[in-house]
Amino acid sequence: MNKIFLLELDKIQPSQLYLSKNKLNSTLKNFELKDLNSFEPIPIKILNQKYVATDGHHRAFILWQRGERKVRIEWEDEDLDWELYRICVKWCEEEGIFNISDLKDRIIDNEEYEELWLNRCKNMHERVSKEEI
Repeated sequence: MNKIFLLELDKIQPSQLYLSKNKLNSTLKNFELKDLNSFEPIPIKILNQKYVATDGHHRAFILWQRGERKVRIEWEDEDLDWELYRICVKWCEEEGIFNISDLKDRIIDNEEYEELWLNRCKNMHERVSKEEI
């Protein structure tokens, strides 16, 4: 089990371009907002000398909206495809997304989220996979 610690939200680089309105609403309903500890920690990994969120963007955004400036985090221990995350972070940087608050104007409905984000990631994964063959 990873050690959980606090980190300033503005030091965490998102790895996705959008938030799903549906997922945001669902996350709000599933957590007791009065207790910071009711949220699972945000998993992070250091990539290119930055703390990068590998998941938990919706949780982090809700906490930012509530005025939290530090969140519980833990080191990502899954063996993920880090090259794909580097590409996603590059996309974020190119679009001016450097912390969770930069996603405030990028909350979209589920259909757009699937089209603009999930399909983009799927297509990128397929292209990268073909290049590795």
